[in-house]
Amino acid sequence: MSGANGHERHLDVAIVGGGMAGSLLARQLKRAQPRLSVGLFEKATERSYKVGESLVEIAANHMIRRHQLSGYLYENHLPKNGLRYFFDDESRSTDLSEMSEIGPVNLPFHPAFQIDRARLEGDLLEMAREVGVEVRTGTRVENLDLGSSGAQHRFTARDEDSEESYRCRWVVDAGGRAGLVAKKRDLRVAEPEHHVGSVWARFRGVADVDLLGSEEWRGRVRHSTRRLSTMHFWYAGYWFWVIPLRGGLTSVGLVGEVARDREVRTADGFRSFLRQHRGISQLLGDAEMVDCGSFSQIAYGTKRFFDADRWGMTGEAATAADPFYSPGSDFIALENDFLSDMIVRDFAGESIDERLDLYERFMHFRHDSAMLLYRGLYDALGSFELMRMKWDFDIGCYYNLWVSPYMLDQHLDPRFLRRQLRMQPFVLQAMRNFADLFRRVEQSLRANDTYFRANRGDFSYGLESIDFVDRVGTPRSRREVLEKTEQVFNTVLARATELLGRDAPEDRRPLQSFMGEQPLA
Repeated sequence: MSGANGHERHLDVAIVGGGMAGSLLARQLKRAQPRLSVGLFEKATERSYKVGESLVEIAANHMIRRHQLSGYLYENHLPKNGLRYFFDDESRSTDLSEMSEIGPVNLPFHPAFQIDRARLEGDLLEMAREVGVEVRTGTRVENLDLGSSGAQHRFTARDEDSEESYRCRWVVDAGGRAGLVAKKRDLRVAEPEHHVGSVWARFRGVADVDLLGSEEWRGRVRHSTRRLSTMHFWYAGYWFWVIPLRGGLTSVGLVGEVARDREVRTADGFRSFLRQHRGISQLLGDAEMVDCGSFSQIAYGTKRFFDADRWGMTGEAATAADPFYSPGSDFIALENDFLSDMIVRDFAGESIDERLDLYERFMHFRHDSAMLLYRGLYDALGSFELMRMKWDFDIGCYYNLWVSPYMLDQHLDPRFLRRQLRMQPFVLQAMRNFADLFRRVEQSLRANDTYFRANRGDFSYGLESIDFVDRVGTPRSRREVLEKTEQVFNTVLARATELLGRDAPEDRRPLQSFMGEQPLA
């Protein structure tokens, strides 16, 4: 098929999918290089509710720095008061105000947000139009023919009234799990171990947690708002999220193997399962369920993110990990930065071969490292003592190794990436070692019937051992970064050793000793 003039229409970049990933990339490209012709093709005509409402630090920094959307986010969405964890007893009957808790006592140093995805994505489409992106909604991309060896890509754009043929130098799949490019190139990699699903719903009329409990309980967090936190309720093998949205709605979700059950994935089944947990029930009360959705399997990988034939994938068109820590939007930030950098350089006539190789390898590194936070560790989630330890490891490493370099744009520096990739096998081995340590602590606590012993009445504000938050995103020497990593590792090892019933090591271990294949404790 051809356009009205009988010829194919040409674009420098065609982006398939107008959700958050695609709209942000289109806007980023036009802001970086206004002369690029960018087309954005979205099959839906209206933006619908989606999960993924939590923007954590990398994604928030991306939207604030790359897109100057700070004012927009604060005015149209909700500031996020960090992560907040609650722990129940074995019978799931603890009163909310009696649960052990990990969570901030003040708004976080680095901004993050709770977003209404439908509103954000609709607004981003308009923002993309305003900077000159050709936005086509209600339009399906069909007959995609990926070019090779320098040949351009071709496809048909079909809406209710017409169809047009396009050719483009670059094509980016931002269309989510449908995986248009992944199917064309057989790229999707099934997750081998982490088989968890998710079911979620939006509710109207959820209780305001800041109005519950005693004065003493509210004072425990210095009257900082719990409601604006991403609240997590942890159980052995599964967890719930509770996320407030502007306009009076609340997103509530369940993640774990139990969420793969067909009955639990129905609206009635989900509501029934929620009611079996006292703390959640105290929040839900008689709240009205507005809508409900589910995935039977969340995680998957990809063989490639970007290709020398000038195609790429961003967001869930490429990979998905786990909602725990909300990594999806962080991955969008990285993928869009890499794609934008390569496309703009290619448009300017530069060779992108080295960068493409580095960016590709780094994204695999990030996906592999993210999955090591989850695989085989869901049985440890229900213990305050275990998760307090895992919090220090996961959050400490996130700020020190991932957030800080991103805020300094080090991920776009080939020298930094080469150094990171040389360290990749050692970092991944250290993460495997700590994952194994967490599993051994969990088995020990269960064997001694002490798994739930600290799940009532304890409180941590989460930063007792993470004392460098104010330095995140500022220039730091490589030595300082490594010393902080060593500090985090030793702190977690000492606590794990004590939970295993042994004396904590007297001497601080050197960083390299955590990166071999021998057990840590």
